[in-house]
Amino acid sequence: MKFCSKCGHKVTLKAVEDDHRQRFVCDNCETIHYQNPNIVTGALPIWEDKVLLCKRGIPPREGYWNVPGGYMENGESVEEGAIREVYEETLSKIVLTGLHMVYSIPRINQVYMHFLADLQALDFQITPESTEIRLFTEEEIPWDDIAFPSSKFTLKRYFEDRKKGIRKVHLGRFDW
Repeated sequence: MKFCSKCGHKVTLKAVEDDHRQRFVCDNCETIHYQNPNIVTGALPIWEDKVLLCKRGIPPREGYWNVPGGYMENGESVEEGAIREVYEETLSKIVLTGLHMVYSIPRINQVYMHFLADLQALDFQITPESTEIRLFTEEEIPWDDIAFPSSKFTLKRYFEDRKKGIRKVHLGRFDW
C-alpha cells in the first residue's frame, strides 16, 4: 500500500499503539489501514455418487478443473457467496448441506471455505468462467489437472468421509 484510500496522501508502515503488528498509517490524516485476508467461498455440488467440477475459463489456472468458487462480495454471507459463485460458473442451483472445509493460504492472504451442496437439476451450462462442466465419480477425477490445492483438499476429504460414512469440517493449510 502506498497511498491513503481516505485522503490520497502517502502511507508509512509503522508501529501502532496497542497493536501487535505494524500497520500502514496515513502521514496526513493518520488513518490506520488494516489489511485482512480475502475469503474465497464455494461449494462442491453433488449428484448421486458424482461431484460437479468446472474447467476454468479464466486465469489463474485457466484450463484446469476446480470446485466452483470465488471471492466473497461485500454485503453477502459466506453461504450466499458460495451459492452465487456456483451459479456464476455453472448456471446451476444448489442447496447447501453443510460446511466442508476451511483452508488457509497465509502467504497470499486467503481463506477458503467450501460447502457441500445438493445439485438441484442437471441443467448446468457453460459460462464465461467455465469452458467445460462435468459430473465425475471419484475414479474419473483428473487429479493431475486440478487447478488449486484447496480443490484437491476438498475433493480428497469428501471422498474419504463418504467411504467412512461420516460428515465433518476439515481444516487445511497450504504453505510453500
